[in-house]
Amino acid sequence: MINIAMIEDDTLLADLLKEYLKKSDISVINFEDPFIALSEIRVNRKKYDLIILDLTLPGLDGLEVCKSLIDVNIPIIISSARSSIDDKIKTLGIGADDYITKPYEPKELELRIFTILRRNKRYTKPKEKNDKLILKDKSIYLDGKLLDLTLAEFQVLSYLIERKNSIVDRYDIINDCDFFESRSCNDSLNVIISRIRKKIGKEYISNIKGIGYKLNVN
Repeated sequence: MINIAMIEDDTLLADLLKEYLKKSDISVINFEDPFIALSEIRVNRKKYDLIILDLTLPGLDGLEVCKSLIDVNIPIIISSARSSIDDKIKTLGIGADDYITKPYEPKELELRIFTILRRNKRYTKPKEKNDKLILKDKSIYLDGKLLDLTLAEFQVLSYLIERKNSIVDRYDIINDCDFFESRSCNDSLNVIISRIRKKIGKEYISNIKGIGYKLNVN
């Protein structure tokens, strides 16, 4: 599941986009108030994979919101009816990743979302280990119990654990794990992921359409 924070005061548009993107396993939380949005995103920055930001907002211009969000290190797509080149230059210059002018088809926004996520793969190796799923001494434990894994399952799950809560490109897994050498490696990864899910639970690994996978842990 991809998690997006949307800052949009047009509730009809927000609801339309939320329903459309839900079909692609994208969850959208919309904030009409930019001040509430800034507070929520800063506190829960690890929760969101991407931000969709309108520029014409009540009480605070979207350009200022964009400036305030750059340091949270979350990709930003500007979604605005303001079509002037100055606004585009300013927001992209500040650090926004893309600019889409209203009105647009939801499909175009969806394609831009996946493009930005592919471009902004953020691989982070957390210092603190997860309490439920732990990689230790070439073994993996779930709730304190040692998992019985094949070599392929261990390599793939280890790779995902080291990048937990981040979107991982399936081809990065194939290229970086020694196990994948045959021509059918793409299908083999699907089989391995399926076996891992049976051993740890389906809820841990999400399919990210057109990209790869995401290991969901607290």
